[in-house]
Amino acid sequence: MKQKRKGSIPIDILYLPALVLLTVFVIYPLISGVQISFTNWNGYSSKYKYVGLANYVKMFHDKMFYTALKNTFIYGVGSTTIQTIVGVAYALLLQKRFHGQTLTRVIVYLPAMIASLIMGYISYFLVQYNHGAINDIMILFGKEAVDWMADGKRAVWIIVVINALQFVGKTMIIMIAGLQGIPESYEEAAEIDGAGYLEKLRYITLPLLLPAITTSVVLNLIGGLKLFGIILSTTSGGPGYSSHSLSTLINYLYFQNQNAFNYSAAVGLCLFVIIMILGTVVRRFLEKKVEGLSL
Repeated sequence: MKQKRKGSIPIDILYLPALVLLTVFVIYPLISGVQISFTNWNGYSSKYKYVGLANYVKMFHDKMFYTALKNTFIYGVGSTTIQTIVGVAYALLLQKRFHGQTLTRVIVYLPAMIASLIMGYISYFLVQYNHGAINDIMILFGKEAVDWMADGKRAVWIIVVINALQFVGKTMIIMIAGLQGIPESYEEAAEIDGAGYLEKLRYITLPLLLPAITTSVVLNLIGGLKLFGIILSTTSGGPGYSSHSLSTLINYLYFQNQNAFNYSAAVGLCLFVIIMILGTVVRRFLEKKVEGLSL
């Protein structure tokens, strides 16, 4: 039986700082948000009363909420799909050594180090109507300029592409790590059996890369569902409210819509539940696929 050394600190005490931070910045705000969502508090008054499910009833009758909810799923699923496909492609191309390999990896990963808000402003200079880079090129070739962000549906998909391209480098790094964990002997054995590149990719590389894909998909999905900075700096939820996500809708309700603090708390709790449920379902589904491969 191990004896404690005199003067040693019990290991449980070392958890306390992290536990305090978790309680103050995560657990307490979450509980407060749940409480506020059942009240009529406007955010600054000292008086409020409980109104039951009134905020949630309002939410499910709000067209703006449904538009933001639809966009949230588009941002999450759309960005994740593009990031996964392009990230795997980058990883397959950049796992092999060639001149300038490291520099290419850095260039692909570099946008992920930029704040989303700044990335949105940079991207807006490409798509803005007046003197935008894309429109200037179109005018140079005799085409008419297009107001890319004037149509809400098109703006949503432009934001999806911007977000996906910003964080595709993160996906690439995860995939490269997964590829490096695949034994070379598997591919060598497949080559001896006469397998071509596509056959090796389909039957060896992608199945063995599934654990890395699982990690990447879950992280990208969560990031896409709570997308905020790029939307705020490109469209601010416009035109109208057609490109709002639930995150930007919460911001709009709290800062720009008077007496809607309680309603924004209800929308925030809804977003939390969506991310928790969808993230858990996707993770478990992919983990079952991984377990099936290991049997």
